[in-house]
Amino acid sequence: MMAAIVVRRVRSAVPILALLTACTGAPLNYMYGAGPVASSLARLGWWLLIVSAVVVAVVIVLVVVGVLRGQRLRDDPSLARTAALGGLMWIYIGGLLIPAVILVISFGLTLGSLHATSRPSQDPATTIRIIGHRWWWEVHYIDRDPAMTIVTANEIHIPVGQPVRLELTSGDVIHSFWVPKLAGKTDVIPGSTNIAWLEADSAGVYRGHCTEYCGLQHTNMDPTVVAESPREFADWETAQRASAKVPTAAAAMAGLAVFQKSACATCHAIRGSDAVGRVGPDLTHLASRLTIAAGVLQNRRGNVAGWIANSQAIKPGNDMPVMTIAPNDFLALLAYLETLK
Repeated sequence: MMAAIVVRRVRSAVPILALLTACTGAPLNYMYGAGPVASSLARLGWWLLIVSAVVVAVVIVLVVVGVLRGQRLRDDPSLARTAALGGLMWIYIGGLLIPAVILVISFGLTLGSLHATSRPSQDPATTIRIIGHRWWWEVHYIDRDPAMTIVTANEIHIPVGQPVRLELTSGDVIHSFWVPKLAGKTDVIPGSTNIAWLEADSAGVYRGHCTEYCGLQHTNMDPTVVAESPREFADWETAQRASAKVPTAAAAMAGLAVFQKSACATCHAIRGSDAVGRVGPDLTHLASRLTIAAGVLQNRRGNVAGWIANSQAIKPGNDMPVMTIAPNDFLALLAYLETLK
């Protein structure tokens, strides 16, 4: 009875959970770079912004001065020749010399940004294949041994101070991958692989976004990049390559059985179990991730429960159907998913 009440309350609270527990994270600030590529783009952006503001201000001042001087010229025609010479000087300086200097500097900064985005400063630490789906990101860490490949979703771990190579493609429509504090935008196109680079100067969690309209939940397709020390990254890689541990607690064991006999195993994979679905994200180490639903919710028990109970109330149009699970099985399933670290 109590379990049934819990499940009903979870279902009724799902819309509220979607509002209260959304992953707010740091703002998508492209004017501050936390990596070589983003820093180069930020310098170019600041230069163009400042120059544009100065040009607008100068034009406004010249218009005002022109209006005021025009009135003086009408009152004293003898000043016309002096005004004409001064106007000619402004044409040469303000119309030719200053714009030429601005264009040369802008061209140099643009070349620097192109150089930073075209190749990394050193050999990549790893290669990551990212596949865009409506509306989540499938992430594969490519290894020479296919059996050692790491498969995860939405959360990308990278070592600080080392570039990683991204191979970007799409499984459905055109997307665009963007982590503004680390790199610029790269289109993600079906049937094509585009190459990009990520490198972080310092540890931290960096938000990203899909910047190509791809459907109803385009705005809720946020990748997360976790930059950590090389040692922490190596530890993360080791943990991610392992299969999911077989649970020993009774509730979690019952939850594994529920997962494997329900529709969950049809769409999701968990290495080390009989679940080999490929429609949705790989859940082998779900509990170790910061968010679920491609950055929409923080990875907490209540949010996971709300997502399983009725994901359509949180992210309408996603491929996960409304799940009908008996209350006791529902709680057991939650207990099992919490073991996937």
